[in-house]
Amino acid sequence: MPLPHNNPSQLKSWKQLQEFSNEFKEASISTLFEADAQRAQSMSIEWEDFFVDFSKHLSDQRVLNTLYNLAEESGLEEAKKAYLSGDKINATEGRAVLHTALRTNAFSPKVDGQPVSEEVSQVKAQIKSFCNRVISGEHKGYTGKSITDIVNIGIGGSDLGPVMVTEALAYYRNHLKTHFVSNVDGDHVTEVLKNLDPETTLFLVVSKSFTTQETLANATTCREWFLSHASEADVASHFAAVSTNLGMTGQFGIANENVFAMADWVGGRFSLWSAVGLSIALSIGYENFESLLDGAAAMDQHFAEASPEKNIPLNMALLGIWYNNFMGAETEAIIPYTQYLSRFSAYLQQAVMESNGKYVDRNGAKVSYQTGSIVWGEPGTNSQHAFFQLIHQGTKLIPTDFIGFVEPLHGRQDHHDKLMSNFFAQTEALMNGKTKEEVTREFEMKGTDLSSVEDIIPHKVFEGNKPTTTFLIKKLTPYTLGSLVAAYEHKIFIQGVIWNIYSYDQWGVELGKQLANQILADWSEGSNGSHDPSTAQLLSRFKND
Repeated sequence: MPLPHNNPSQLKSWKQLQEFSNEFKEASISTLFEADAQRAQSMSIEWEDFFVDFSKHLSDQRVLNTLYNLAEESGLEEAKKAYLSGDKINATEGRAVLHTALRTNAFSPKVDGQPVSEEVSQVKAQIKSFCNRVISGEHKGYTGKSITDIVNIGIGGSDLGPVMVTEALAYYRNHLKTHFVSNVDGDHVTEVLKNLDPETTLFLVVSKSFTTQETLANATTCREWFLSHASEADVASHFAAVSTNLGMTGQFGIANENVFAMADWVGGRFSLWSAVGLSIALSIGYENFESLLDGAAAMDQHFAEASPEKNIPLNMALLGIWYNNFMGAETEAIIPYTQYLSRFSAYLQQAVMESNGKYVDRNGAKVSYQTGSIVWGEPGTNSQHAFFQLIHQGTKLIPTDFIGFVEPLHGRQDHHDKLMSNFFAQTEALMNGKTKEEVTREFEMKGTDLSSVEDIIPHKVFEGNKPTTTFLIKKLTPYTLGSLVAAYEHKIFIQGVIWNIYSYDQWGVELGKQLANQILADWSEGSNGSHDPSTAQLLSRFKND
């Protein structure tokens, strides 16, 4: 079943939202609370260990109901069934989009009429067996020593997901040390290698085609480094791969039993749940990796079954559309109040912007409305001392997600109380701000001569009215992290459906790759090739300086 092909700007609910936006650009969140005594309760969702508060937004029930109508008019329910069951909704590449099938069989997904559950189970069993052998020390290096270090070699989704999750779940790590090489910059791989022991290092080469330029360059460098200490035959015990190209992995020296398949119905940026997550499973153990999948599966079920007003991903997505398409916001910030999630925003940058950064709709026409928004952020409280000035007193509207946890992992309650007091205070400050009268009163209480601070007072005023979503989660575990990541994945899907774009291809990354390959080919022939005057000048300086 193909996805619907609706121009959202022509839908009745879209036009109604345009009318509402004129009203809400002048609205006050504080006033909305005064008008509705039950607002905090009615605009919050409690699900498992999650409590998500959507009440601090420039919206009310009229706006939300109209957004729900927009989803309905856009054919979201039909699209959801196609997404979860295995229809080829990645139409430009003729592929299904079934990362959900990696964590649950609840929707009986099929590709070309064939169930995928057995294929998924086989790969998971292979991951479990391999992880248990490496973690236990049964898998030996070429000198008989056990593995101590894992190096994941990949780029994009083959790097960002595993990096994010292994850092997020560092509390649950075992004795293995994980390292990641992604950038084709030779300094990156060199810095990683210089502190490793070839006798105890296992390399994971993650490339579906085993032809990705950056990954193969780094893998080849690692192999050469390894062979400066060991023999060709020893490669088999120190290299594994996530790939479908058994011919290339075999030529590289990787044993077939250490090659993990990745189906073409799993997109790179949604692949951490697959064998691409092998470095995750090695780092935290297979049982914790399975728990990560279980948490995501629970969110999949919630997304599929919950009513609109209680559906976390749906409300996340629709409020994002409200700000992006009707309120003039161009970016959204994601601020986790835990250092463990330091790479969460970077991970979501790829997931969101590579998915929904499209200007051509599913009809092949140029859109007349905004699509994907810019995602950015850093952990609190560090971010409060960096860019929060812009969110509080800047001229841009920046909806912000705050993600916090009730329980700290290492105890240290005093630290956690200080962290979470900032977490709650920031959302309150962003909503309420501080009036001129409040600033003046503060000076008066200090006994300050108001005439001496007359010029300062305007600079201390906060307009407030800055929208936020608050995620309050009981504890950071593999399970809750899986649920959180899955919620953002479904947000991406929903927004793509409503914007009438294809979220699961990424043709926009191809042109630069093609030109880079041409430049390399020209250099191999002793030429700089034919380019525009600016590029020609830069190439000349690079090669001749």
